[in-house]
Amino acid sequence: MTDQLEMGLSREQLLALYRQMLVIRRCEEQLVKLYAAGKIYGGCHTYIGEEAVATGVCAHLRQDDVVFSTHRSHGHALAKGIPPHELIAELLGRVTGCSGGRGGSMHLFKPEIGFMGSSGIVGPSILLAAGGGYSSKLLKLARVSVAFFGDGAVNNGAFHEGINMATSWDLPVLFVCENNLYATEVPFDQVTKNPSVASRAQVYGLPGVEVDGNDVVAVYRAAGEAVRRARSGGGPTLLECKTYRTRTHAEGMRDAGYRTAEEIAAWKTRCPIKQLETRLSEGGAATRADLDQIEAEVKALVEEATTFALNSPLPDPSTVTDHVYSPM
Repeated sequence: MTDQLEMGLSREQLLALYRQMLVIRRCEEQLVKLYAAGKIYGGCHTYIGEEAVATGVCAHLRQDDVVFSTHRSHGHALAKGIPPHELIAELLGRVTGCSGGRGGSMHLFKPEIGFMGSSGIVGPSILLAAGGGYSSKLLKLARVSVAFFGDGAVNNGAFHEGINMATSWDLPVLFVCENNLYATEVPFDQVTKNPSVASRAQVYGLPGVEVDGNDVVAVYRAAGEAVRRARSGGGPTLLECKTYRTRTHAEGMRDAGYRTAEEIAAWKTRCPIKQLETRLSEGGAATRADLDQIEAEVKALVEEATTFALNSPLPDPSTVTDHVYSPM
């Protein structure tokens, strides 16, 4: 069977990866509809097309492992354990959201499960994850810290400072670059002489691994090795996942003028969900009925989450200064 011979994972593991990617995709598609209906305030950066990265990495994390995310954070949040109803409610600005309706799309937060926050600023996840790794080392905890960031962040000073700190002190950090080829609308290969992010690891003295970010099994394997290395005291790893967002940078923005329709169409044929679906079916690890059942379960989950979010109240205006000023 494919799951035993080709991919090296059990049927249960493969179906769990498939389900997680599908949850992310269906949540994002629902958020696209809610944004179009005018129910989401502010920006909305979807993760459609990149689901394999968050899924493959977070599958190895414990609840006490910490994740620091970016403006495109929904996939990371869901894969780390934030329930769909809390994610959707947050984007709708409802009090039942994971940040109490105060964060929106780019500022998701749930520290009790190790999701330490996302940010619209470019690059801070790298520094924060290094700090998280330092905390783990000081406290002598076998806890891993993960930074997700885009290709646009690797030309930022935070990239060099964070990786230098992590390697100098052998911190338990996994640096995950989601290289989707564009920083907003700027092609990555036009702003650097070295478009290989993984190769930059060599000058800092840590492993640099490049993987197909649309192949969830490849990401899972590479991330598994990096997490084991970090947890056992072996230090950090830089993981470059080559992937692609098939929607605009943010909902409401243009899709043309900086990339072609042919390029988008070509990447859609490499959909991470469809790729795994094909391998599962052709390898005999799952039947069409198995996959349809998962699809139905995920559809129901997202519909229930949406209903919950829409029926949740907005925050009481009298609480506007809560969590802003010290009670002292």
